[in-house]
Amino acid sequence: MPELPEVETVRRSLEQELVGRRFVALRSLGWPKIVNTHSPELFAEAIAQRQIQQVLRRAKYLLIELDNHETLIVHLRMTGQMLVVAADQPADKHTHVVVELDNGRELRFHDPRKFGRWSLVDRSGVDELNQRLGPEPLGDDFTLADFSQRLQRKATKIKPTLLDQSVLAGVGNIYADEALWLAKIHPLRAAKSLNPAEVAALFEAIKTVLRNSIEHRGTTLVNYRDAYGASGENQYHLEAYGRTGEPCRRCGTPIERIVVGQRSTHLCPVCQV
Repeated sequence: MPELPEVETVRRSLEQELVGRRFVALRSLGWPKIVNTHSPELFAEAIAQRQIQQVLRRAKYLLIELDNHETLIVHLRMTGQMLVVAADQPADKHTHVVVELDNGRELRFHDPRKFGRWSLVDRSGVDELNQRLGPEPLGDDFTLADFSQRLQRKATKIKPTLLDQSVLAGVGNIYADEALWLAKIHPLRAAKSLNPAEVAALFEAIKTVLRNSIEHRGTTLVNYRDAYGASGENQYHLEAYGRTGEPCRRCGTPIERIVVGQRSTHLCPVCQV
């Protein structure tokens, strides 16, 4: 599933293509369940001739703000891709939503697994999303004091705590592993067992791995692409995730894979304590 850096990269590429444009019409909705707030007919009517004001991100969600104060919230889930392409570019069988733009191009949603979802909501819908999510790890509301308090309230292991979107918004499996490796913290440690120095190290590590991945335009393992169809490059810079059996770049010990909370987890058994 795309995490914060991937969704932010998609957001930036969509922003260049969409802001100031208008949705002319919904050309196709091949899998109606993708839109979970409207019937196909009502959705087509609701977005027709609406101008795009902003393209924002909240955690792993894309928020496309329209000129009538409604917002199209898109969750890519596992395999969703938001692409802006020429109208004459052939669409394959996994292209489930096509929206015509006023410049002759199209916004397309490509999703082989059909898990992605679109929601068209008013301000209350955006507020509801914000209320169930924790702070943005690259935002001003992500402070060391607040992070420390959130961890102290958690008896759960630190790895699943980082994946809890009500604790921290946007971090998933890849970047939890990467941050814990960088901070030298074992993923099976109880969140509330971390001492102040460890909390501070993890606080900085989270921000570092996310910023570095955004700089590398996200991690492409299988499906992730930006709005131009381009892959990310952060997969070439991972320190722990997916490197089972390869030497730790700090100490040379082979990276191990374990399962924590039913999630594949990668760590250095020597560096991370």
